[in-house]
Amino acid sequence: MNNINKKERLEILKLIDSDFEILRGHPLPLGAAMVRDGINFAVFSSHSESVSLVIFPQDSDEPLFEIPLDERYNRTGNIWHAFVSGLDAGIRYGYRIECSKEYIGQDVNCNNQIVLLDPYTKAATGGADWDNPFKILRGGKKRTFRLSMIIDDIYDWELDQPLNIPLKDTIIYELHVRGFTRHPSSKTQARGTFKGLIDKIPYLKKLGITAVELMPVTDFDETGNPRIDPKTGKKLHNFWGYDPIGFFAVKAAYAQNNRDGGQVYEFKDMVKAFHKAGIEVILDMVFNHTSEGNEKGDIYNFKCLDKSVYYLLDAQTGDYLNYSGCGNTLNCNHPVVRDMILDSLRYWVMEMHIDGFRFDLASILGRGRDGSVLSNPPLIERIAEDPVLAKTKLIAEAWDAAGLYQVGDFPHWQRWMEWNGKFRDDIRKFIKGDPGMVSKLAMRLSGSSDLYQDDGREPFHSVNFVTCHDGFTLNDLVSYNNKHNLANGEDNLDGSNNCISWNCGEEGDTASEAVKTLRQRQMRNFAAALLLSQGVPMILAGDEFGRTQKGNNNAYCQDNEISWVDWNLAEKNAALLRFFQILIQFRKNHPNLRRTRFEVKTIDGAPEMNWHGFKLNQPDWSYDSRSLAVHYAANKENKDTDIFIIFNAHWEERRFELPKLFSSKTWRRVMDTTLPPPHDIVEEGKEAALDMQDYYPAGARSAVLLIGK
Repeated sequence: MNNINKKERLEILKLIDSDFEILRGHPLPLGAAMVRDGINFAVFSSHSESVSLVIFPQDSDEPLFEIPLDERYNRTGNIWHAFVSGLDAGIRYGYRIECSKEYIGQDVNCNNQIVLLDPYTKAATGGADWDNPFKILRGGKKRTFRLSMIIDDIYDWELDQPLNIPLKDTIIYELHVRGFTRHPSSKTQARGTFKGLIDKIPYLKKLGITAVELMPVTDFDETGNPRIDPKTGKKLHNFWGYDPIGFFAVKAAYAQNNRDGGQVYEFKDMVKAFHKAGIEVILDMVFNHTSEGNEKGDIYNFKCLDKSVYYLLDAQTGDYLNYSGCGNTLNCNHPVVRDMILDSLRYWVMEMHIDGFRFDLASILGRGRDGSVLSNPPLIERIAEDPVLAKTKLIAEAWDAAGLYQVGDFPHWQRWMEWNGKFRDDIRKFIKGDPGMVSKLAMRLSGSSDLYQDDGREPFHSVNFVTCHDGFTLNDLVSYNNKHNLANGEDNLDGSNNCISWNCGEEGDTASEAVKTLRQRQMRNFAAALLLSQGVPMILAGDEFGRTQKGNNNAYCQDNEISWVDWNLAEKNAALLRFFQILIQFRKNHPNLRRTRFEVKTIDGAPEMNWHGFKLNQPDWSYDSRSLAVHYAANKENKDTDIFIIFNAHWEERRFELPKLFSSKTWRRVMDTTLPPPHDIVEEGKEAALDMQDYYPAGARSAVLLIGK
């Protein structure tokens, strides 16, 4: 306390008035709640013998004062609480605990020298400057240190609310907040921030997407990666952020206004701006583990507060069970942890106006307190049935790092969409020319009825993607056969070996014009398969103009041009960008591509989807087949017209018979990926009628889109 200088003391005392008093307080809500004339503090810890509330000045590891809580007066059950009158927004605080004697002998993580972060804090201090977090010396090592902060969260949302865009109309765009605008070519004054995303809204609006899915924005330590790039010697980072310190606090380093809780207001400004543009905001939430790691990891709060409650532990050894691949696994179906996760989700919806969530390694949410897979997981049910979340989009990454794979079988299916990993794999195999994939292509184009129809779900429960943050970008998918991850400092052992990619004849950069042309065509073929399929398409940021990671398929640690979106490519590959824009708009214009149920029939009773091979009504499902066509019949009910789509993954041209159109309609070409830009795709209304109306020659490795008008 003697190390606090006079100026710091005066600053903190300004936040404390003459009515300062410590009262009993209330056990709920957990966290710090501003109420009339003061703040109520509440924290869960079942094995604590004593708890002290520690108040800090700004950016100092020396407490201003501590308030010991009385076990009889300030404890209800296993929740410690106090009401402190005379405190206002701006206070920094944490908790210091003394463990019971029985617990001390069992747990090396119980350390009364550590001031703990409130798990419910809405803003954390110490991480405002990217790559330069506040650190203290502990155990002979510099360790990242966070404090909780009280903020005045009054904000004028005007009339803003979550948009509730129908699932069938949703088009998702996955991006990294920092990586999206960190490159100098982004031409924003707020590079790498929420404000930078606001500056890119006009671009996203023109592209046509309806939702952005933000990779983790809750607080994490980007300096937690101990590795270096073996070639450059530069330190690597925890760039992606899949290593949460908490589940409520916005990452301050993602804000231009990153001091004194400014990150919360900037985040709200961003959400409101997206909503005004008609774009939803979906958050990637990591409830499967925390950044505390295993017994060798850092301590922020959970380990010390009650590791046997917050984490899955081996019943015999007490070791951390690791179903996440990150050292620990959150004990999601313990009632205390379930409540925390629900409180977090409600906070993001009620206070931050978030439209939806993608749950990382969501299968862990269905594991019991012993790690077993539950048939009826209470947490997943509570999320699905929670009234506050009733209209919130819920997307499961339906697998975990321990081999549990639940795509098509995620519990409580009525509410949950899924990242369709089978769509990704099957489309990749077909487009690159693997045999035996035609029937699977048909299944994926039609909404994956094999996965979702049997339990009553519909095509829009499938989130279709060809690429995502984890793996190759679209450009790299057609440019590399193998991963090139040496820069990650793990001897190229990290990242998936099952890339399902094809380099079109040469690995990486090439001078061959033929290879370049084929790669451009293949990217368009992938885009066509994604955006002309039933379900909800998801595009990886920058794929629409050929972003590359130079063959790195696990760029989690690369805070540099490997991961940053190079906006120069939007001009260099303007033709590819135009292709995406027109194809997205075509999807929006045609209800036949956005069905709300399987097995739809026209008003006349005929099937809406008809499969064809080279000859009408004769699809070739054989192992050696690499071609398929689908006809969406004109539908008077939704007022859509005839659509005919051809996919030819063969290395030779194939001629497809065309259905006869009624009335005076003719087949017109919208897209043919073998044609050079701008003829590869045309805006609706500019299609030219085909010279031959009874067949179409689909070129080698091509996708064709025709419309009847």
